[in-house]
Parts: sequence; C-alpha cells; structure tokens
Amino acid sequence: MQKSETKRILWKIFSMPGLWLLCLVLMILGQNLGSLLYLIPGAESMSDASQTAFFYVLFIGIWAIVLLHMLIWKKNRPIFKALWTGSPGNNIKMFLIGFFFFGMFLNALCAFAALLNKDIFLSFYCFEPLPLLWILFCVFVQSSAEELLCRGFMYQRLRKSYENPWVAIIGNSVFFGVLHLFNAGVTPLAIVNIIAVGILYSIMVYCGNSIWCAMAAHTAWNFTQNIIFGLPNSGSVVPYSIFMLDASTARDSLFYNVGFGVEGTVFADILLIAAAIGLYLWYKKHPQPEYRIWKSEEKAEAPAEIADAKAE
Repeated sequence: MQKSETKRILWKIFSMPGLWLLCLVLMILGQNLGSLLYLIPGAESMSDASQTAFFYVLFIGIWAIVLLHMLIWKKNRPIFKALWTGSPGNNIKMFLIGFFFFGMFLNALCAFAALLNKDIFLSFYCFEPLPLLWILFCVFVQSSAEELLCRGFMYQRLRKSYENPWVAIIGNSVFFGVLHLFNAGVTPLAIVNIIAVGILYSIMVYCGNSIWCAMAAHTAWNFTQNIIFGLPNSGSVVPYSIFMLDASTARDSLFYNVGFGVEGTVFADILLIAAAIGLYLWYKKHPQPEYRIWKSEEKAEAPAEIADAKAE
C-alpha cells in the first residue's frame, strides 16, 4: 500500500508539468505540419482574403497531430467521446449560444467600448459574403484546434489525474496563457485575459458538457475582433476585414491596448471574469451531471485499490 501511495503522489506531482510539455510538443508538431501548406504553389502571392484565410487554416496541423496522438495511444481514446454528440452539451443550441453570446456579443461589447471612448477609429473596407464565409471556416479551424488541445485533450487528461475539477480548469487555462507569452504586444493584462477566457471555456466543458460551446465562442470572439472590426487578434493583424483600424490614431486606455487590442485591457479582463463567474453560478442553479468519459477506467482502478488495502 505504501509503494502504491508513493507512486500516486509522485504521479500527481509530475503529471501536470509532463502534460504541459506533451501538449507543447503536440502544438509545435502541429504548427510545423500546418506550415507545409506554404509549399503550395502561389501561396506567397495570394489576395488579402486568401492570405487571411491561410493564416488561420494552418492550424489544421494541430487537429491532425492531436487526433493522431489520441488514436495511437489507446488510453487517450475516451477523449473522443467528449468531442462528439455523446456529450450532452454538444448540440446546436449550445454551439449557437457560444457563438453569438459568449463570442460575438462579448467581443463586440469590448470593441464598442473602445469606439465610444474614442480609443480607436474604424473605416469600412469591404463586405464580400463568400470570402467571409471561407475565412469564418478557417477561423473555426484555428480556434477549435486550440480548444481541442486545451479544453479537449489537456482538460480531460487532468480530469482523469486529479479529483478536484478546478485543477483541470485552472491547469489548462494557465497553459493557454503561457502559449501566448511570446505574442506581439503581449502584456500582463493580456495574459490575465487569456487565462480568464480559458477558465470561461473550461466552465462550458465542466458544467455544460460542451466543448462545442467553447469552440464556437472562441471562433466568434476571434472572427468578430479580427475579421469584422479589423482589430489585433492576440497581437496579430490580418490584411482582410470588413472594417479597417486607423492604427495611427489608436491609443491605450482601460478599453484598448495599442499592441494587443481589446484583449489586453482592464475592461476585457473584468468582462470575461464576470462572464465566467456568472456562467458558473447559473450552472450551480441549473446543475447537470458531469459527463465522465473515464468511467470504465475509474471502475477498473477501484478493484486494484481494494486489493492493495487487503494486502496491507
């Protein structure tokens, strides 16, 4: 029993940094795989709309690497159940709530606050339905790839290793923040923002059993910010959007950060933290059982623990 307990303690100590390292490797491999798309003839001479779509669709490499890893390692295969309709929150209703409220509305609120405070000035650039639909799909590829890695793979692995769900919620969100440390224009407020939005998306998965909601919210947030308003998306600016930002007149304030956009601000941090708390409290009043994908493994471990106790 003592040896078993020692192994369990050591596992809990080293599993978090080990999982972080694994996910970092998966992300780097995925990004390198996606970058192979640059080898396509004509990739360097694309239109603004195509360049923008290309910037986002490169993240399909992360999808490929993470799914391949889950297929090869049998112990990770239960995670597939959390990605599809077996999880009760993965439905069209939750997808639309995530997209229009937690993504589009919250980001538009940040942008309008900066506009009203005269921190930014926008001008109309163009509106082309077909290119915009294609770009929206590509933004979904990028956003859902990050959700697959953080709120899919990492979150579920942490839920298996740690009984307290907040270890998984906070653990993957901090990792999500670390991934953005080297983004252009990053600030401490921006990292708080990234961690807060990671917690918000994790609550959707934990309380609402819906990674679809998180994927939709992430997609709509990035699309609204970068493609509709033409603002920096975590520090990155693309050449094509409905509105264009007059960067020369932008200024730092509680509502806008010149280097990072609306994400690196006090207002956005407060808004996202409030949204995360509000969503959690709403679920507490309307609880639903957590969809546990590791049930079979948990049942298999129970007899082993009983055997250890008898041996002692």
